[in-house]
Amino acid sequence: MAVTGFRSRVVALTVLIATAVVAVLVVVSHVLLSRVTDADAHDLARTRAEAVAANVTAKGGRVVLTENSSEALDEVAWVYADGRLVDGNVPASVVDRVKELADSGRSQTASAGNYLLYARQVPIDGHHVMVIVRVDLSPYETSEQRSLTLSLILGGLTILLAGGVAHLVVHRALRVVHEMAALADDWGHHEPGRRFNLGVPRDEFGELGRTLDHLLERVDNALADERRLTDEIAHELRTPLTVLRAEAQLAQLSGEPVAPEAVLSEVDRLDTAITTILRAARARTDDEARCDLRSAARQAIAGRAVKVAIPAKAEVAVAPDVAVSLLSPLLENGLRHARSRVWITARMQGEAVVVDVLDDGPGFDSAEVERVFEAGVTGGDGYGLGLPVVRRIAASAGVEVRAIADGRGHVEVVLPAARAAT
Repeated sequence: MAVTGFRSRVVALTVLIATAVVAVLVVVSHVLLSRVTDADAHDLARTRAEAVAANVTAKGGRVVLTENSSEALDEVAWVYADGRLVDGNVPASVVDRVKELADSGRSQTASAGNYLLYARQVPIDGHHVMVIVRVDLSPYETSEQRSLTLSLILGGLTILLAGGVAHLVVHRALRVVHEMAALADDWGHHEPGRRFNLGVPRDEFGELGRTLDHLLERVDNALADERRLTDEIAHELRTPLTVLRAEAQLAQLSGEPVAPEAVLSEVDRLDTAITTILRAARARTDDEARCDLRSAARQAIAGRAVKVAIPAKAEVAVAPDVAVSLLSPLLENGLRHARSRVWITARMQGEAVVVDVLDDGPGFDSAEVERVFEAGVTGGDGYGLGLPVVRRIAASAGVEVRAIADGRGHVEVVLPAARAAT
């Protein structure tokens, strides 16, 4: 429906423009033709008047024509001398107008019905002589009408042709667009890795192909993010659920009740994992957010054996729950891989606060410092999906996080420093 409407609008616009152009051309051509025919009629009248005037002379005190044996000329040319007709037959339909021109005493043109009248003064001493000729305008008007009719017919054909060509061109163009859109939609569902790859755009279709490639790339990335989020949820929830199941089975076998502390600890771990992953999926940058970094670090530690070396009143421009969600998985990773200790420090660096989460474990391989943030990739002694969760939260909150290969477990988080209150 939309495609048909667009095609109709383009064709209608083309027809409208073609009609306007044809109308202007017809009017201009008709005006020019009218001027040309009018000039031809005047030239013919002057030629006739000059031919008759050349034969007018005075003999014996009278004005006479030396030669005039043409009866046809008598019907279109007349000679008046001193107000009296001396040659020609004036039709009754124009006699008054001819008499008026003869008495005017000057050369001029006038119209009488479908005729052009031209009066020419002939200089003969002692006499007032006027030669008046008539030119029938009917042939010229007929020629103009035929020309106008032909122009209108050709203009109408031109308009129809323009509309037909526009319809064909738009139909073919939209067919290509429809096919490309259908292919892109099919690829997005079944082959998200396929692209048009038309190269540098050379026309609108090249631009469309590039746009659809970008769209497919975003669809592919969205699907990949969805898969990664699913993996992260499965990974983060499996461990505490496994512990809870083991505690329940142990209690079932031993006949002793499950220790509440163990259950609560793993439930808290489950809640933290769910909260962290949901926050990673929903987090957004908040320019007004701020929190005390030292307080957030202690909340992330949650009583675990981690040394904190963060200056008091170090404030960062992120929400407290975001800071806790960033640091908790990093501390969990550090505790998992440390030999004996984990510590966290912070330092000012320009308008940012750099937080270092360190452990004395095997650390990161220099070739894997970027890939450790990818889901399913492990580094060192088995880094899991905690780091991908951190990278997801950091990206959504506008925070930079990177692994440092310096022979120990070292992850650096660059947080924007909170601006001083005004």
